[in-house]
Amino acid sequence: MADLTKVRAYAKNVDQAPRKVGLVASLVRNRTVEDALVILNHTPKRAARPVIKAIESARANAINNHGFDGKSLVIQTLSVTTGTRLKRFVPASRGRALPFQKKSSNILVEVTGALKPKKKAPAAKTVEEKK
Repeated sequence: MADLTKVRAYAKNVDQAPRKVGLVASLVRNRTVEDALVILNHTPKRAARPVIKAIESARANAINNHGFDGKSLVIQTLSVTTGTRLKRFVPASRGRALPFQKKSSNILVEVTGALKPKKKAPAAKTVEEKK
């Protein structure tokens, strides 16, 4: 690869436990973006949808904002960490309340690839050519 810069995308507070999202993320680590999207589109897990969105966001950032070639993009980092937890209670018998936590995840995707070749600007016309 010509250039080793990384382009990032985050998906924060995905309403699913990090262990479940991490299982899906481990399917596509260190693959090309195209291969990863094909694999995830055929993965029957609820966690596949937010991982797809994060990868597509990283791809769009790389192509539109940083001038990368879309076909050369490779997922360099795909990490799933714990997000915020909502503490809730479920009613139980004899007036008790049993606590539980609604877990969330943060997904970080970093992609690398080759930059598109720069187009040369057209040469400015001289005064003699204009006449």
